[in-house]
Amino acid sequence: MKVPVDSASVIEAGDLVFLDSGEVKAAADFAWDTDLATTQGAFADVFLGVAHQASEAGEAEPVSVDVSPFSVYEFDVQSASYGFGDVLGPDELSSALMNQQLEGVGSAANGIARAMETRSGGSLRVSFASAFHAGSANAAAVVG
Repeated sequence: MKVPVDSASVIEAGDLVFLDSGEVKAAADFAWDTDLATTQGAFADVFLGVAHQASEAGEAEPVSVDVSPFSVYEFDVQSASYGFGDVLGPDELSSALMNQQLEGVGSAANGIARAMETRSGGSLRVSFASAFHAGSANAAAVVG
């Protein structure tokens, strides 16, 4: 889908993005709330997908975002062992979500992705669950 970008946002291809008042922003722009688990849960509720186009600061042209739950991406992950089906959310750095790195989460409500392979750290194939795709496993994706 094509989504307008907040003109103050910088988005790189491959960034995890969320929808804020009808405009897309990168995960690092998401407001921190109390702790990582709380922030991940709130982010999952508005998670849109993976940006396919970059947008520099000052640009407001719509960018292409993949919201499909059927796409599989290879993403950087926190060093750990992951099993097929494990739930992941955005990793954090200095109380900010990271745009292109995931980590395992303790609750499905905090997750935006599932592991599509069994592997130890580095990178991992995952599928995403957009809150804006009716076929997604994201709890916020329910229509009606």
